[in-house]
Amino acid sequence: MTVHFIGAGPGAADLLTVRAVSLLRDSPVCLYAGTYLDPEVLAHCAPGTELIDTQRLDLDEITDHLVRAHRAGRDVARLCSGDPSIYSALTEQVRRLDAVGVPWDITPGVPAYAAAAAALGTELTVPEVVQSVVLTRTRARSTAMPEGEALAAFAATGATLVLHLAITRVRVLAKELIDEYGPDCPVAVVYRASQPEQLILRGTLTDIADRVEAADLRQAAVILVGRALTPAIDCAQSHLYDPARLRAPVETDRLV
Repeated sequence: MTVHFIGAGPGAADLLTVRAVSLLRDSPVCLYAGTYLDPEVLAHCAPGTELIDTQRLDLDEITDHLVRAHRAGRDVARLCSGDPSIYSALTEQVRRLDAVGVPWDITPGVPAYAAAAAALGTELTVPEVVQSVVLTRTRARSTAMPEGEALAAFAATGATLVLHLAITRVRVLAKELIDEYGPDCPVAVVYRASQPEQLILRGTLTDIADRVEAADLRQAAVILVGRALTPAIDCAQSHLYDPARLRAPVETDRLV
């Protein structure tokens, strides 16, 4: 039997992939992070599925559930918020499963930053304004950041910053970023992107902390910073779609 690590997307039940829905329907055991999911996501599971909320479990306890289900001959859907490729503890979990010979696979999901950008109606890479996106977090009461991954170093690039797991430190972060981005730099905070409780706050590095604190946001929010968020931004035309760009002639089938 297999443990299926499944990207649950940003939380909305209709933003899972077709493959994810199929795996949820066919797996008799489902472990999920109740903190971030819309409960409607679990409606994709078949009646009688064993549902295990992992929000109060440590990694060893989660692994025990995965191994026990495998030994009982039961497939497991291990739902990860967003996409398993970032901030999912995937590496730690599969290392434990490999050690005891439990097979696993991965189904990608819609990442939270993509859902947040969609909610904002914005592109994070704008021609001749910004062409890079940095996904990062900061340290409060969490795992240490690697040496060299200072927020100021990322800010110096001028890239669009997407900050995860950082909403409780928004005032400190805004002060750190002002020198590189300027006090008028646009900032957006998206709480529970795509879910019924979704909330969008827009502002600048000068006032975004006041808005976040007034809304009393403490979790499940993504912070986006950068000039790409400028409303009605004026930008250059992409070379790919420029009418002046030389294009190879399109070959068409002809009946002889």
